[in-house]
Amino acid sequence: MNRAIPALILSAAALVPVWRYAPSTATTTTASAEPAPSASTSTSGDSTVVSGPTISTEKGPVQVQATFKGQKITAVKMLQQPNHPQTEAAVPKLIEETLQAQSADIDTVSGATITSGAYRKSLQAVLDAKG
Repeated sequence: MNRAIPALILSAAALVPVWRYAPSTATTTTASAEPAPSASTSTSGDSTVVSGPTISTEKGPVQVQATFKGQKITAVKMLQQPNHPQTEAAVPKLIEETLQAQSADIDTVSGATITSGAYRKSLQAVLDAKG
């Protein structure tokens, strides 16, 4: 009983900051018009290689290169990617889905949300450049 009262008082004192916590209600949004990312194209034989723009993310730069035979995507390569284990695990999944979907309409890879978004953005610029 002698220890219970101080323990209760200290526990209540430790919880006061939690009870008083109020999340910030002020939100700031900045809207800025970004230029559309551009891609570069090169042709060799019957294949066309298109490199997408470099998309900067908080994890690092992402840049996609796709090889086309006609209108079909035959290969995808990451020219730049963040040096992160989750990104390294996500890249093969992103490439596989791209080859199956033949578009940038692919799922986000869990654990690599930022990289997946930048990958889709760079890939979409590649597809737009290819026409």
